[in-house]
Amino acid sequence: MFKADSNGQTPEPLLSSLDIFLFSLIAGLLIYWFFFRKKTEPVPEIKPFTPVTPQIRETSFIEKMKKTNRNIVVFYGSQTGTAEEFANRLAKDAQRYGMKGMAADPEEYDLSELSRLKEIPNSMAVFCMATYGEGDPTDNAQEFYDWMQGTDDDLEGVNFAVFGLGNKTYERFNATGKYTDKRLAELGGKRVFDLGLGDDDINLEEDFISWKEQFWPAVCEFFGVEATGEDSSIRQFELVVHNDINMNQVYTGEMGRLKSFQTQKPPFDSKNPFLATVTGNRKLNKGGNRHLMHIELDITDSKIRYDSGDHVAVYPTNDAAVVNGIGERLGVDLDTVISLKNLDEESNKKHPFPCPTTYRTALTHYLDINNMPRTNVLYELAQYASDPKEQENMRKMASASPEGKALYQSWVLDSERNILAILEDLPSLNPPIDHLCELLPRLQARYYSIASSSKVYPTSIHICAVVIEYTTKTERVFKGVATNWLKNKEVTDNGHKLTVPMYVRRSQFRLPFKPSNPIIMIGPGTGIAPFMGFIRERAWQKEQGKEAGETILYFGCRHKNEDFLYQQELEEFERAGVLTQLNVAFSRDQEHKIYVQHLLKKNKQLWKLIHSNNAHIYVCGDARNMARDVHTAFYEIAEEVGGLTHTQAVDYFKKLMTKGRYSQDVWS
Repeated sequence: MFKADSNGQTPEPLLSSLDIFLFSLIAGLLIYWFFFRKKTEPVPEIKPFTPVTPQIRETSFIEKMKKTNRNIVVFYGSQTGTAEEFANRLAKDAQRYGMKGMAADPEEYDLSELSRLKEIPNSMAVFCMATYGEGDPTDNAQEFYDWMQGTDDDLEGVNFAVFGLGNKTYERFNATGKYTDKRLAELGGKRVFDLGLGDDDINLEEDFISWKEQFWPAVCEFFGVEATGEDSSIRQFELVVHNDINMNQVYTGEMGRLKSFQTQKPPFDSKNPFLATVTGNRKLNKGGNRHLMHIELDITDSKIRYDSGDHVAVYPTNDAAVVNGIGERLGVDLDTVISLKNLDEESNKKHPFPCPTTYRTALTHYLDINNMPRTNVLYELAQYASDPKEQENMRKMASASPEGKALYQSWVLDSERNILAILEDLPSLNPPIDHLCELLPRLQARYYSIASSSKVYPTSIHICAVVIEYTTKTERVFKGVATNWLKNKEVTDNGHKLTVPMYVRRSQFRLPFKPSNPIIMIGPGTGIAPFMGFIRERAWQKEQGKEAGETILYFGCRHKNEDFLYQQELEEFERAGVLTQLNVAFSRDQEHKIYVQHLLKKNKQLWKLIHSNNAHIYVCGDARNMARDVHTAFYEIAEEVGGLTHTQAVDYFKKLMTKGRYSQDVWS
């Protein structure tokens, strides 16, 4: 408020509105500068730039061998784990001969460096190479195989040896091992010892032991070294017991990433399986003492794609009764949390299975406790038998002597003793459970031919399997791990969903690119699985207005009224004209057994379909007898109807195989 002067007039204000505004602005700027001004920062000292090197896995096996003072590297091409196991055994054996070995996955290293191996004195590379499918390399050896085919590197001065793992029931027996041995020699490598050929149809373990017993003396002679005489057990892993650990850090059955079953992330593969919900589980056979089943797995939201003819791999769990039996026999608390830590700190394989975990989880999810142990397991465990006679027999079975081989064959293989049976039948044998867990091989995924078509069932995968269960010579009941586990995956209405860890493995077993090409399918028993997918896809093709060629099925079972699998569906497909011919051999419904090959020989029209109409042939099932007999039946048709000699017939069908017109999905 302004005060009036003496003459009654209101005076001019001392500060105008503009003055007040300018004063406020200056004051505000002063306050802001005082409180919020940027403090003077010291000039930083300029240091030389040091690049940060990311942690990259060593891909040079040569540099790793030099760094860790190794002179033997054992590469393995392994599909089911056996070749990897053999490679680990050879690398471990090297120590007994004054050498230092390492097992290596060719997928993890740059094999084009092989010519540099001569930089390491007294060195050699050993290759344990399994053959998969119809003469193919295993998945992890594919890049190495491709490199061998394309390289012209000079391997002079590179010492090598090869042991192949195969099965004589297959057409191209040990093809990968044979090619590896031949190709390395062609490139100038020095073969230190003859190619070993293991046959899984007879006794792969015995073949490996026999080869190994001659291999090491040859290596010693070649390098001028002598065995150290050190025959004692050599541990690869040390036990760490976790008494106080957060259980969220403990593996409970995951294959790779911890908690991967709780938080599922694609892509899904062998290291990261998808947990598929079981939405169907029904018995297929109407009678008999067997259990044949049809399982349906839901793969919605998994982004998993498959084609008819692919395989689904499932990770089973061991029978809880066997797991508990081992714990009780050894007097161990199976819920103890442990880690097995590699004593070789430079090894890529830090643990034999995901750790930390419990003994129970290891025996349930990670270790093969159902199959008969190999001889190296018996040898290592022998030291824990207090009875001299039991210890002597265990060591004898692990030897290459004829008596030892015969004892192992009869007491372990023929009697089908798993590790629990061995512990029960050798009362003085009391190994530490951690050493037992170190020695047992990994439990492997089981592969099944997919029995559905993704065109019809894009979010579902079907399995057709027979449950394995029978009594052994020791009066124990042998139960197949995966089939009994799948059988118990019942679909319930209580809201509890049972799941199966799975992934899809691609196959070359494919329908023809042109739907108009005829197809001839031969699949007795559960060998019908992929053909259910093929037939359903042919039905879908017809629905789409495509011209489908002749679709002929040869199926075989024991009795029409017991195990005619998918009978209703197949007969409906035949009535609808999807199946041109449905030929079924009921082997035991008459006095003389009739099999699919007998029905094949009767159908003389097949030759025209094959020779003139570009038909594709598919065989699925038993490799040992059925697949061979089917081969023979086709040879006879070619000779009788086509006028070929036997040699010409054999050559004719080999060429069909090469062209992809004669495909097999067989097992022994």
